[in-house]
Amino acid sequence: MAQLKVTQTKSAIGGKENQRQTLRTLGLGRIGRSVVREDRPEVRGMITTVAHLVSVEEVK
Repeated sequence: MAQLKVTQTKSAIGGKENQRQTLRTLGLGRIGRSVVREDRPEVRGMITTVAHLVSVEEVK
């Protein structure tokens, strides 16, 4: 299965609580931090919630 590299590019300060919790669930929390996650529907949904705060790229 493909993997996605998710990098936080913007701060969650001033954002909604559910967006801050979603970043934590993804394993992020600071600008510049990256995590690699499986490309699953649950992860895609979390990325959609915080799309304006993260950048996503596919990892082979």
